[in-house]
Amino acid sequence: MIWVWNFILYSFFGFLLEVAYARATGGRGDRKSLLVLPLCPVYGVGACLILLLPRTVIQNPFTLFLLGGLAATAAEYGMAILYERGLGVSFWDYTGLPGSIQGKICLPFSLAWGALALPLIYFVHPAVARLTALIPPGVTWTAAATVAADMAVSGVLMKVTGNRDCLRWYQKRAEKAREGS
Repeated sequence: MIWVWNFILYSFFGFLLEVAYARATGGRGDRKSLLVLPLCPVYGVGACLILLLPRTVIQNPFTLFLLGGLAATAAEYGMAILYERGLGVSFWDYTGLPGSIQGKICLPFSLAWGALALPLIYFVHPAVARLTALIPPGVTWTAAATVAADMAVSGVLMKVTGNRDCLRWYQKRAEKAREGS
């Protein structure tokens, strides 16, 4: 059950990282991947893959940087394929960036994932693991059901519309409110 929380929390941290990155670079800070919950599942999957690395990898910072970056890059590539082929949408396009492969992954972000693997393993996850161990199973099941429901509804909406704009209901609502005033 601990993996449910790893996925949820690192998806949430990824959402916060996306928002911060968008603000820092002038990009779009809109919600990614889910209709209601502020989660970016690609980060949850990537973090879980990094956490699954063998102890011998985790004990060596250089190896962790390399294989952690590779694990997260594999998650990013896999999620891009899932979004594009499974749901008919695309959330990112790295075309034109160094080392881009089909616009789904690129060298700068692979290096960033490797760099993020270090604080994840050495600082963030030890604290997260202590806290998540205290969460009762009933709360975990409720959280897992909530995330699964949001993922299912979000997936259906994107598949039907072929567009991720359907997830930005909060922006459409704000625009209507501005038009009405």
